[in-house]
Amino acid sequence: MKRENIGSSFDDFLREEGTYEAVTATAIKRVLARQIAQEMQTQQLSKTAMAKRMHTSRAALERLLDPESDAVTLSTLYRAATAVGRQLHMELV
Repeated sequence: MKRENIGSSFDDFLREEGTYEAVTATAIKRVLARQIAQEMQTQQLSKTAMAKRMHTSRAALERLLDPESDAVTLSTLYRAATAVGRQLHMELV
């Protein structure tokens, strides 16, 4: 006998709690930070070299790579993607 899901989805739960947008934004930032860190490792880029490529401080790069920090601008994300030869692609759906 197959059991059907009972109740709402996790997204519905987060919306009911009023935290959907914040949780989603944090998740997106963490994924992007992980992808940038992985690309830095692939290219054997140090944090100092990466910060130079981004024309920013190492502290700004540390904030970007810190999964707990949400103090990152779109501009910083764009510069990081460009610095590792990638594009930041975003869209409204």
